[in-house]
Order: sequence, then C-alpha cells, then structure tokens
Amino acid sequence: MKFIDNVKVFLRGGDGGDGCLSFRRERFRAKGGPDGGDGGQGGDVVLISDVQVESLIHLLYRPHLVAENGQQGRHNRQSGRSGKDLLVHVPVGTRLIDPETGHVLDDLDTDQKRFVAAKGGRGGRGNAQFATAVNRAPRRFEKGKVGEERWLQFDLRLGVAVGLVGPPNTGKSSLIARISSVKPRIADYPFTTTSPNLGVVRGKAFTSFVVADTPGLIENASRGAGLGTGFLKHVERAVLLVYVLDVSRLPNRTPIDDYETTVTELRAFDRVLGEKKQIAAINKVDLLESSDVLKQCERAFANRGISTFSISALTGQGISELVGEMSRHVNLKEPATPGRNVIER
Repeated sequence: MKFIDNVKVFLRGGDGGDGCLSFRRERFRAKGGPDGGDGGQGGDVVLISDVQVESLIHLLYRPHLVAENGQQGRHNRQSGRSGKDLLVHVPVGTRLIDPETGHVLDDLDTDQKRFVAAKGGRGGRGNAQFATAVNRAPRRFEKGKVGEERWLQFDLRLGVAVGLVGPPNTGKSSLIARISSVKPRIADYPFTTTSPNLGVVRGKAFTSFVVADTPGLIENASRGAGLGTGFLKHVERAVLLVYVLDVSRLPNRTPIDDYETTVTELRAFDRVLGEKKQIAAINKVDLLESSDVLKQCERAFANRGISTFSISALTGQGISELVGEMSRHVNLKEPATPGRNVIER
C-alpha cells in the first residue's frame, strides 16, 4: 500500500433540518392547533485516531468529507431524525493544521482520541414552538442552520520509540526485519526504502516498542538530494536514534564518515534530532576478515562518547545486545499492545 503522510481535505457538517409548518387536522376538529415538529440536527464530522490505520491514503482519494443532513420536522409534533455523524479514522500521530494560518489545531497522538472537525447545523424549530396565549396559530417556523465547513491539512508524524537512520544500503531494512516481523523490501541498490517501515519489537518483561526504518540519507539530503529529508519528521517523537552504519565499505569510507554525514543532515532538518539520545550499530561485521578495523571504529566512536554495537543483521550476531540497549533507553512504563509486526526477542 502506498504510504501517504500529508493531505489536504475539505470537511463539512450536515445541515440542520427545517422546522415544520403544520396544523392538527382531525375528525370533528377542523381547527386544531399548531403541531409542526422541529428539524433534526445535522451530523458532525468527527476525526478519530486509530492504531489500525497506517496511512492517510484513504483521504487522498476522498478529499471531501460531508456528514449527513438532519431531516425536516413533520406534523403531529414529530421531530426530524438527526443526521449521522461521519466518523473518519486516521493514524495515531496525525496533526490537524489550519492551512491558512499554519496553526496546529490538535495532535491525535493517542489511540481513540477524537476531534470534532466540523459541527452539524442546528435543526429549525417547527411552528408548534411559537404558539403563545396571544398567537395560538403561528405560521412561523425556522430553517435549519447550515453545517460548519473548513479545509484541514492532515500531517502524519508516526509515534515511534526508536528511529533507525543512516546512509542508503547500510542494512536498516534488514535490521528491522531481523528484530520485528515486518517484511520490508530489501535489495542491493540505493534507496530501496522509499517510505518508513514500522515494526513492533517485544523485549523482555513483556515490554514492547515501535521501531521505524527511514529512507537513507546522503550528503545534501536537506537540500533535496536523494529522497531528501521529508520522512525525518516521523522520528521526531523517538527517544532514541540508532545510526546503522556499514563497516564493509572500509577502507574507501569509514562508519565515522557516514555518521558525520548523517548527523549533519539531521541537524540541518531539525537541530533537536541531532541532539537526541543516540547509539551506533556497526553492521555487516560478518563480512570483515579482521577485527582490527572494527576495534578502530569502536575507539573512534568511544572518543565521541557514543556507544557502539557490532552486529550482523544477516546472521543475527549482536542483535540481542542491541535490542536490550534499545529497551533500556525506551524504558517503557506500560507495555505497548503488540501489533501485527511483532516478534519475540
């Protein structure tokens, strides 16, 4: 399924039903009193965050969301039926933005959080409501009010605990496939990953957390090179960034070189990202013939105060230690509900 994380949508609440102009007509009672009922309330457009929804693609093909109108009032003081609310499910982490002002109206950052985006119009009163001791046969009634309407920008920012970052082809997708049950596209060419992959990792003591694999960053990504930095917003909520680096590129390019390039692009996108808690996962150690170069890399990272984990996403070497460190940083107080991309570590 195509991943869509930003879409602009028109929303409109249902119109209220008109009040009824009616007089009671019964056998042997030709001049009964007013009995026009009230119109029904228009339905609201209600946005609901839902963990089962992964993308905004359903809104891309449905850019106009209109709730049901209320029905007109009827005789015998019968009120019209209220319009049904239009319930729209969106992914958890969806921000609702006024496209004119750029103001964030709400952040649907928890499951089943609701936001009334467009209220339905009030139903009009029937003529029975206007009867008085002086005017016993009113011919006055109200039209239903028009429902609210507005444009909204939906901006999805995934709620992940750990973000995997790094250059293309360093094994980020292979790593997330190893530690969760998600099956991303993996191939030996740049930019295989074109949108974030999410996997739920379940550690020990029944704790679990969400890991995101983001598309690779290259030099000048913040200026649009490669796939750019458009997907980095999805790791803004992460408590830990794991720099996945390829040690098999030595001696042409070192993991330190790739780390510096990645940090530079992260900071150019958002300085806060470059200052998040971080560790380095030096991948593809199974391809090394000597451990000497690996030790040199570990010392270089240690001099920068960065913890390193030597791993092989292919063979599983060092994966348990890495997942344990992820869990320690996340330090979940409540275990997340396991999703469909869960694997026990």
